[in-house]
Amino acid sequence: MATDMQKLIVTSEEDDEEGDGTDMDVKEEDGDSENRAKHIADQAMVGVEAGMLSDSFDDQFQYHHEVQDQVSTPGGGSGGRKCRPLEEKERTKLRERHRRAITARILAGLRRHGNYNLRVRADINDVIAALAREAGWVVLPDGTTFPSRSQGSRSVGGPSAAATQTSSHQSPQQEPPPSLKGISPGYPTSVEYNSGQMKGLLVPSPSPYDLSAGAHPQTSVMMGDGVDTPRIQPLTAGTVDTINVKQIVDVYPKLSEREFAGSAYVPVYVMLPLGVMNMKCELADPDGLLQQLRALKSADVDGVKVDCWWGIVEAHAPQEYNWHGYKKLCQIVRQLKLKLQVIMSFHECGGNVGDDVCIPLPHWVAEIGRSNPDIFFTDKEGRRNPECLSWGIDKERVLRGRTAVEVYFDYMRSFRVHFDEFFDEGVISMVEIGLGPCGELRYPSNPVKNGWRYPGIGEFQCYDQYLMRSLRKAAEARGHPFWSRVPDNCGSYNSQPHETGFFCDGGDYDGYHGRFFLNWYSQILVDHGDLVLSLSKLAFEGTCTAAKLPSIHWWYKTASHAAELTAGFYNSCNRDGYAAIVAMLKKHGATLNFCFSDLGVLNQQPMDFADGYVDSDGLFWQVRHLPSIQT
Repeated sequence: MATDMQKLIVTSEEDDEEGDGTDMDVKEEDGDSENRAKHIADQAMVGVEAGMLSDSFDDQFQYHHEVQDQVSTPGGGSGGRKCRPLEEKERTKLRERHRRAITARILAGLRRHGNYNLRVRADINDVIAALAREAGWVVLPDGTTFPSRSQGSRSVGGPSAAATQTSSHQSPQQEPPPSLKGISPGYPTSVEYNSGQMKGLLVPSPSPYDLSAGAHPQTSVMMGDGVDTPRIQPLTAGTVDTINVKQIVDVYPKLSEREFAGSAYVPVYVMLPLGVMNMKCELADPDGLLQQLRALKSADVDGVKVDCWWGIVEAHAPQEYNWHGYKKLCQIVRQLKLKLQVIMSFHECGGNVGDDVCIPLPHWVAEIGRSNPDIFFTDKEGRRNPECLSWGIDKERVLRGRTAVEVYFDYMRSFRVHFDEFFDEGVISMVEIGLGPCGELRYPSNPVKNGWRYPGIGEFQCYDQYLMRSLRKAAEARGHPFWSRVPDNCGSYNSQPHETGFFCDGGDYDGYHGRFFLNWYSQILVDHGDLVLSLSKLAFEGTCTAAKLPSIHWWYKTASHAAELTAGFYNSCNRDGYAAIVAMLKKHGATLNFCFSDLGVLNQQPMDFADGYVDSDGLFWQVRHLPSIQT
């Protein structure tokens, strides 16, 4: 049979040379019918059932058999070959055009009515793959298709059982490996809750072979206050190298945490209590923690998540790190065959929603702050916020000869070195980088300790000498030195937009000075995230990293979006304040945790939630549909 197939392929190639080129348009898009016949012949040689082929392919396959019969007649030889009739070529072209027209209508219908995100030049293979994923199958880039765990029992012995027989090493009754449990198609967007009853959204990058926009986010279940809060911690989609069916069982157990693209499987991580570690960097209750982790293991969670507090590890002197308690935690997690996600927490704990312990910044940093309070964020009344360091000192050597970002990098590098074995073994699966108050990339514009109450607009936090110096340089570079001041008609923490001259409709926020100031203010935020994440990428090379972004969704229905502006997101009605941030995160390959705090605010505030012109759904839709996230 192999000899016959070789003759068929040779005949097809020579027929191509003798053609008149009239079907060039067909060849450019989908390849000529001879190449398809060659592909069919190759499939037939490895035992593909003829019933799996389309009717059009059957016609072409039968036609080439007829050509082969003509060539193999006595006396045929090279001089006796018969050229393919011109009428047959025309019929092949018509069939191909008819098939393409049908495909175009199918694609148009799926895009319009089914919300399928198919590429412009998609073909029938893309349609079949999308439908298969929605039906519960896993489709790899090379076309390898197999059922998820939920579909495995149904596929065995079913109509598609013939496809499973193409792999000779796997019996029809064999179940998928344990690492494939829960895998099913879909876009891996999900929702995450933190210890402060805040729900968040991870916005991952879709894989190149699963761009379905019709999947729905997954939500977790709250376990109540004072106990571990379950988080659904999704991870960005990764790519899988092209593999054959025989490699599936060997490859999937080695998948990294991000390679769940093409499935709706969401790894579940439970947030450990904030006080799991005491100020001596020892486990507060090791026996109780062990029992809790065993209970979580029996519940089949993937792992746990813990804050790694800067104020505990480097508490007493610069570059003197105490990792004892965290190393003990890693050993327990490894013993129970769980995984661990770590948060590099460079902020103070205490005073925010859900904080039940107090963990200040390192003592040596507090000492520097007493002599130089400008290392902290400052409001217009001169009140300092010691929750985290001001971004104005990111490049200022005011921390015992080091800049702030150098301090962060030394801390992250020390963690990577001390926990090298746990990274290599895959026990530590992700590191989230703290970028501001509460670990979020934002200004501390609404501190409760300074009197802020929902739904106040907050205040700008750039009155320390370092940020004011940066503003002055930016104004001078722009040619307007008198713009080196913060607008003075912005109200106070608990003002509402219409009560101020800056944030009201048609206010100064949209004037020349207002636009300049807001551009500078928001760019400082983006530059800080860019600088810290670039260093974290060096420290944790090859490890999944993440950053957290808050949802400032009150006053979202106003023109100025005042609460977002004071937090550093220049997201007024005529400008997108999140595109630059998401693009920056994408550049560093960092996962975006988009945290929603409406539940916590709603539980604590007696006033009507609608008073703040809230639109959390609108904010989520805006971030979810950013171009940097969709590509």
